[in-house]
Amino acid sequence: MSGGYTLITGASSGLGAEFAQQLAAKGRNLVLVARRRDKLQALAETLRKQHGITVVVIDADLMLPGAAEQIEAACRDQQLTIDGLINNAGIAGPDLLNDRDWTQQRDFFQLMMTSVAEMCHRFMPAMAERGYGRVINVASVAARIPRSGGCNYGPSKAYLVALSEELNLTLARQGVHTTALCPGFTHTDFHETAGLSDMKAGMPKWLWYGADTVVRDALNGVEAGKPVVVSGRLYRFLDPLFQSVFTRRFFRIKARPDPA
Repeated sequence: MSGGYTLITGASSGLGAEFAQQLAAKGRNLVLVARRRDKLQALAETLRKQHGITVVVIDADLMLPGAAEQIEAACRDQQLTIDGLINNAGIAGPDLLNDRDWTQQRDFFQLMMTSVAEMCHRFMPAMAERGYGRVINVASVAARIPRSGGCNYGPSKAYLVALSEELNLTLARQGVHTTALCPGFTHTDFHETAGLSDMKAGMPKWLWYGADTVVRDALNGVEAGKPVVVSGRLYRFLDPLFQSVFTRRFFRIKARPDPA
C-alpha cells in the first residue's frame, strides 16, 4: 500500500469501523466519514493511540446531494491524497411499493447509489493519474439473487456490483482496483438499526459471520484485483447456485418478514 489516505464512509460503526480498525493496524492513514461526529472522534482517538496513524474526521450525511462535494473539498483543503476509498454507508431502506412517501425513496437512492457513484467520480480519476488506488463498494449477497418484498435494497446493491465490475475493467491497468464486497448475514448493528432484531434472533447462528472475517476477505480481494468478493465459505458455496439460470428459480427468499 502507498502512503496516502483511505477514506471510509459510514465509518462510525459496523463494517466501517472494522475497516478502520484493520487498516489502522496495517499503518494506513484514514479519513473517517459519517453523520455522528462524536462517534467518529472517539474512534479516531482510539486508532491514533493504538497505531500512531493520522486520522481525519469529516462529518457528512451522504443522503444529502451536496455531501460528496463537501467531502472532496475538505480533503482538498487539507491536501490529503486519497488513494483508498471504501463506500460503506448504507441503510436497509423503505419498501418500494408499500412505503408511500417518495421522499424516503429518493433519499434511499441518493445514499445507496448516487452518492457512491459521485464518490467514485470525484476521487478515482486522480487515483488513475497517480497509478494507484484501491476502492471497495460494500454491496451484499442480496445483490446476487432476486427476493420477494422490499424491492429496493437488493437492486441498489446489484447496481454497486455492476458499477464495481465496470470500474475495475476500466482502471485496473492503471493500477486502480475496484471490488464489490458481497457479505451475507454479518454481526454488526445493521439489523438492530433497521428494526429487524426479531428476525436476526430467529435465524440460525451458522448463517452469520463476524465483521472481522468480512473485512479481511474484502481487503484481500481488492489487493488481488477481484471485481467481486463474496464473503464467507457458506455464501461462496451458494453463490454459483444463486447465479445459475438452472437453479436460481428454486430459491424463494423474502427480503423482510411479513407484517404482523
